[in-house]
Amino acid sequence: MPVHNADIAGVFDEIADLLEIQEANPFRVRAYRNAARTVENLSLELAGAVGSGQRLPKLPGIGADLAAKIEEIVRTGTCGLLVRLRKELPAGVTELLRVPGLGPKRVKALYRDLAVKTLPQLLRAAEQGRVRELQGFGPARETQIADAVKRQLSKARRFKLAVATQYARPFADYLRGVRGVDRVEVAGSYRRMRDTVGDLDILVTAKAAEAVMTRFAAYPEVAETLAKGETRASVLLRSGLQVDLRVVDPDCFGAALHYFTGSKAHNVAVRRMAQRKGLKISEYGVFRGSRRIAGETEESVYAAVGLPWIAPELREDRGELEAAARGELPKLVELGDLTGDLHVHTKASDGHDTVRDMALAAKAHGFAYLAITDHSQQQRVAHGLDATRLAKQIGEIDRLNGELGGITLLKGAEVDILDDGALDLPDSILGKLDVVVAAVHSRFDLPRARQTARILKALDHPLVNVLAHPTGRLIEEREPYDVDMARIVRRARERGVLLEVNAQPSRLDLTDVHCRMAKDEGALVSLDSDAHSVHDLDDLRFGIGQARRGWLEARDVANTRPLKELRALLERRRAGKRTA
Repeated sequence: MPVHNADIAGVFDEIADLLEIQEANPFRVRAYRNAARTVENLSLELAGAVGSGQRLPKLPGIGADLAAKIEEIVRTGTCGLLVRLRKELPAGVTELLRVPGLGPKRVKALYRDLAVKTLPQLLRAAEQGRVRELQGFGPARETQIADAVKRQLSKARRFKLAVATQYARPFADYLRGVRGVDRVEVAGSYRRMRDTVGDLDILVTAKAAEAVMTRFAAYPEVAETLAKGETRASVLLRSGLQVDLRVVDPDCFGAALHYFTGSKAHNVAVRRMAQRKGLKISEYGVFRGSRRIAGETEESVYAAVGLPWIAPELREDRGELEAAARGELPKLVELGDLTGDLHVHTKASDGHDTVRDMALAAKAHGFAYLAITDHSQQQRVAHGLDATRLAKQIGEIDRLNGELGGITLLKGAEVDILDDGALDLPDSILGKLDVVVAAVHSRFDLPRARQTARILKALDHPLVNVLAHPTGRLIEEREPYDVDMARIVRRARERGVLLEVNAQPSRLDLTDVHCRMAKDEGALVSLDSDAHSVHDLDDLRFGIGQARRGWLEARDVANTRPLKELRALLERRRAGKRTA
C-alpha cells in the first residue's frame, strides 16, 4: 500500500497526542510534533525514497530514531510505538484533543473522572452539567467546550489543500498510465485551490471507459468502492478521502470540467446567463435546443454566454462574472512573480537550517532577496532571540552578504506583539533591521475590542513593516481570534504596513476573503513562506493559490517588486509616510 507523507505525519501526530496525555517528557512530545510538521508538507515523497532503497535525506529535527520509524511506517503503515500507546489509552481519546480549550491534562481528567472517550460522550456530559464539576473547568469552560464539540460534529471531514495534493497527484498520474487515456484533470475545490478539500473529482477522456473504471477501482489505496457504473465511479481511500471519477467524451470535456470545478453558486449564475440567451448548459455541453453549440473547452462554454475564460480560483460567485462582463478580471499573481520572501526562520530560533542554507535555497528558487526573521525573546519555546543574539545575527548577515552572490539577505525579526500592543524587543535593536515582522503568538482569547486595540497599537509603531498571519488561525486546529479585520486592514493601509499572506499550509492566513478586503482597501500584502527549513519554501505555491482566490495581482504583493523598490517601501514606512 502506498504511504504518503501525510500518513507518516498522522502517525507522528497521534504518537505526540498520546504521549502528551500520558504527560511524557515535553521535549519528546515536541520532537514528534516537529517531525509531523516537517514530514507533512515535505515536497519529497519519503515512501518513494525508502522504496527505492535510498537512505533518507537529512531532514530537520529527524534523527536516526525518527528516521527508522519513518522507514517502519512506510513498510508497515504504522509503527510499534503507536500500537503500544493505543493499547495503553482508550480508543478514540485523541479526538478530544482536537476540541479547542482541551489540553492533555483536561482530556485525561475527562476520561478518568467521567469516562468520556468520544466527542458525543463529551457533548452529553457537558449538556448534563457534569463537566463543570471537574477541577479546572467551570460553567463558562463547559459551555465553550459544548459549542466547540457541536461545531466539530456538524462538520464533514475536510483535508488541508497540501494534504489533498499528496493524494490527488499520484492518483491522477496512475490514471494517466491507462492505455487509451487522453486527458486527466482533478476538478472541484482542489482545482479552485480552496484551503481545505472535501473530496476529489477526477475527469478523464479515454478511448475505452471500461479500462479506466477497472483501473480506478483497483487503485492500491482504495478502501471501499462506493459506486461503479459504465462511466462514473466513487471510492473511499484509506485516508478517508472520497474520490469521484467521470469518464467523458472529448467534445464535452470543457463543459464537464467547468461543471465539476464549480463552485455551485458560480455554475448556477452562469446557467442563468445562458437561459437569458435561450441556451442550456450542463456537464454535457452548451445547447441551443437539442443542438450542442459548445463544450469541448471551458473557453467555449464562457464564450457562449459572452464572457472570457475565468480562472478557477475566482469561481465563487463573488463578482467575477460581472467583472468578466466589464472586461475587468484581475491578472492574478503567479508564483513566478515573487522576487523574494520576507518571513523565514533559521536554527537561531525554531528553524532547522542555517542562514546560509536558507539563502542558497532561496537563490535556487530564483529569489533576489530573503528576509531572515527569527523569533523574538518572548517565544522561549522557539528559542527566541534577545537583543544580544539578534545583534550577533545581524553581523552574520552582513558577513554573508559580502560573500554570497545573486541574492541579498535582509536583516529582520518576527517580534511578538505583547498583550498591551507593545513589541517584544527594544527600538534600539529593531531600528537596525531592514524588516520587522510583528505577530500575535499568545492570548488568542482576548475580547474583540482588546485584541483589535492590541494589534492596532502595534501597527502604529513606526518600525513595524509586516503583520504576520493576521488572524492567528490554524486550519482545522484553531479558530481565528476575534478581531475587527476591517479596522486592521484600514490601519495597515494608513500606516503602510504589509499584511501577510502566510503560505504555511496550516495557516493560509490571510484568508481569501481578507485578501480581497485588503485589495479593495488598497492595502499591500507580502506573500511569505514562514519557512522553518529549506523545504518549506515550496509551500509558497499554496499561498499563491490563496492570493489568487482573493483576486490579488502582482502589483498588490509587495515582494513581487525588485529589491530597490521594496527597500523604498520599507524605508518610506519608517519615515512615517503613506505607501498606499
